[in-house]
Amino acid sequence: MTGRPHEDEDLETFRMRAREWVRDNLAEVAPQREVLRNRSDEEELAAVARDRQIQRMLFDAGLAGITVPSDYGGQGLTPAHQRVLNEELDGREYASRIQVPTFTPCMAVLLDFGTEAQKQRHIPAMLRGEEIWMQFLSEPSGGSDVAGALTTAVRDGEEWVLNGSKVWTTGAWWSDWGLCLARTNWDVPKHRGLTVFILPIHQPGVEVHRIEMLNGNREFCQEFLSDVRVPDSDRIGEIDAGWTVGTRWMFHERMLFNSPLVTVPVTSARGSRRSTSLRDLARAGGREGDPAADELVGEARMLDLVGGALNRRVGRGIAAGAMSDQSSAIPRFFAGLAGVRTRTIAFELSGAAGAAWTEADGPLVERGNDFLMRQTSCIGGGTTEMAANVIS
Repeated sequence: MTGRPHEDEDLETFRMRAREWVRDNLAEVAPQREVLRNRSDEEELAAVARDRQIQRMLFDAGLAGITVPSDYGGQGLTPAHQRVLNEELDGREYASRIQVPTFTPCMAVLLDFGTEAQKQRHIPAMLRGEEIWMQFLSEPSGGSDVAGALTTAVRDGEEWVLNGSKVWTTGAWWSDWGLCLARTNWDVPKHRGLTVFILPIHQPGVEVHRIEMLNGNREFCQEFLSDVRVPDSDRIGEIDAGWTVGTRWMFHERMLFNSPLVTVPVTSARGSRRSTSLRDLARAGGREGDPAADELVGEARMLDLVGGALNRRVGRGIAAGAMSDQSSAIPRFFAGLAGVRTRTIAFELSGAAGAAWTEADGPLVERGNDFLMRQTSCIGGGTTEMAANVIS
């Protein structure tokens, strides 16, 4: 099979097709930990290559881009079909590094604002796993103040010359393209002088530096742009209208794994595997049957259930037009705080192994590092402070 569309496929037929293919082609995996791990470059590049391979396999099976229009290599199906695929993927490997930010927010922004030529050139390549995208959004001087961007783009004929720096780009060193917000006009209020561009990451003038985190992980990157030339044909939206693009961009960023454009096992997206792993953690730590430990595991389970229900409620409200698309900030805010609390609970359940462990400690391994990195859930994908501002 190739990635031909199945636009008339009913949900039950689709489920049977997806289930058979997933079971035949994707390996079973243990629940994945959410915090960035410290692994060798060779291990990371091998994992990226496997993700690209899985994405290509999905494309050839007609299971990539479920809700993407068939004109761009997708299946032209509904969000309900995407949910079915996510359910059938539960407990299986998937192309985890490609979903976010390649499909959302980057592909989502192209679908919303890209030219026909841009969509035809890039979206099929994304769906085949040939192009992994990053968002060049945050800057060293501004963090989540997107409108305060200082990276400049100066027009030179049919090209733009970009200079500046972007930061906190997870995986930029192994990615292909960037969606970049730059300042094109200093003579207007800051929200009005922005323009969005797309550019290859690995080219002259783009220097990628890796940032070492508390746990030794070096996936976060900072990019330095020095006289990078971008053709005007790689501009997204109108000149100086980047805030219009940017507000939609940030909506897609907050949607994250709730977006109908991403393919993620349902329990990975909702986090319900976290409480299951915490039961295993309590058992490994010798606290099975301890009422205090049971209470902590129950609290984590409650956070999972509330988070899942909140995602579904807001998703339905936005889809029906009953809620503003900016309401996506609500589940994003909750997910950030719940992530911090869940990792704290895991650390509390770990006992002495939370401070020192060996590889023989099973579920207890790395829980101390997870605790140190717990705030990443409140920072990545737009900070919870910015989400609170949107909600207010």
